[in-house]
Amino acid sequence: MTPSPAVTADAPAHSQERPPTVLSALRSPRRLRIELLSGLVVALAMIPEVLSFSVLAGVDPKVGLFTAVIMAITIAVVGGRPAMVSAAAGATALVIAPLVAAHGTAYLVAAVLLAGLMQIVLALLGVARLMRFIPRSVMTGFVNALAVLILLAQLPHLVGRDLPWLVYPLLALCLVLLVVVPRLTSAVPAPLVAIVAVTVLVAVTGWQVPDVADQGELPSSLPIPGLPHVPFTLETLRIIAPYALAMALVGLMESLLTAKLVDDITDTRSDKTRESWGQGVANLMAGAFGGMGGCAMIGQTMVNVKQGGGRTRLSTFSAGVFLLILVLLLSEAVGRVPMVALAGVMLAVCASTVDWHSLRPSTLRAMPLSETVVMAVTVVATVWTHNLAIGVVLGVLTAIVLFARRVANLVRVEPEEPTADGADGGTLTVRRYRVRGQLFFASSNDLVHQFDYAGDPEEVVVDLSAAEVWDASTVAALDAVVTKYAERGKRARIVGLDGASARRMERLSGRLGA
Repeated sequence: MTPSPAVTADAPAHSQERPPTVLSALRSPRRLRIELLSGLVVALAMIPEVLSFSVLAGVDPKVGLFTAVIMAITIAVVGGRPAMVSAAAGATALVIAPLVAAHGTAYLVAAVLLAGLMQIVLALLGVARLMRFIPRSVMTGFVNALAVLILLAQLPHLVGRDLPWLVYPLLALCLVLLVVVPRLTSAVPAPLVAIVAVTVLVAVTGWQVPDVADQGELPSSLPIPGLPHVPFTLETLRIIAPYALAMALVGLMESLLTAKLVDDITDTRSDKTRESWGQGVANLMAGAFGGMGGCAMIGQTMVNVKQGGGRTRLSTFSAGVFLLILVLLLSEAVGRVPMVALAGVMLAVCASTVDWHSLRPSTLRAMPLSETVVMAVTVVATVWTHNLAIGVVLGVLTAIVLFARRVANLVRVEPEEPTADGADGGTLTVRRYRVRGQLFFASSNDLVHQFDYAGDPEEVVVDLSAAEVWDASTVAALDAVVTKYAERGKRARIVGLDGASARRMERLSGRLGA
């Protein structure tokens, strides 16, 4: 996956055509059909995932399903990334599970409401701008780890002693349809054809295979909005605040990364700040209806964008509406959908999500070792913890450390032979040191040890014209050099600084001590 060059928010990077919008989709029967059918496929794919995340969080499956409905519809209106699907997600379920176990669902709802407020505040503070600090290697690791997690999530439906052998021919049929149908027609999404065909076949033959109904009970009535039944005290705030903050951060990170991924796939740009506060509004709405909260659902977003062809908010909105209809009015029919059909669709998503180019031997040989290490750390940490946010954070930290180490090694201190300076009518022996490179906390730590304090003449010049001073640690190191010469009755002068480096030196020098 190649990053797109900078483009306007309304135009794709490699095309002169404007990306479709809700209005253009409503005017185009073909685009409208694609958006609606893609939303239907996403709704079907969401049900088993949301049910499993509800169990993971320790809440009633109905809570997770209605959370998915509310968040999908809300984010379609207020979110910044068209075609991205948000609902009850695994990353946030992991965060809130201990709170539910210790204090119950009422405290969970309070935490969801607080997390939504925190996300809105973080959006206003510009948290979305931090996305620029996520390296390309971390994004590649994020994508590959996502594919692995999608694969692992399908294994319980495909591997096991209790599974009937009929699962495997049905899986083969599903995969064949996913490959063949797009070559025959684009009128109907291949995943929808595969799901319907496998479901009809199982219903006609009477084969007994695991289905959606085995995953949990579907709801039969709408939730009623209201405030959580918890005491509004500082003690309640103390209990829910850590979970709310963790949920807000994890949810934003996963959502913004998913938005960036969809940007690259569709060759468009999205408003990350709007997406940030949109996630907050969606969580507030979910909490108001007693939901468990959530964030972007990466797998379902890939189903929408890659498999279904969804490109506008209409696909996300229709996914929420169809999910509501499915669980309330068609729950019996939905319960009969074989899990193997949904697992087959997710396997296809997995295969199309992997950045295969990044795994080629030729690519790995050409890439710097540090880039490969960052990608590997992101993948391993994500798969190990089953949390994409943790994997991304560790990947970014690894990239920072390796970058700092590489830049630090580029700093050079080059001493010149002492020369006679005839200034002021006398002769004075002067030694000049030329410092080259970027000076910051990692590269300036050893700077103090690069000078010959005892052997140098009484006049020393430290020439920084080929260097940049970036932080207070460097200024403190340079102060230490001057002080060490002064302790021996010698004078060291720092020259060659200009611009921002000179201003930092002037502002901080002498205030930090040696």
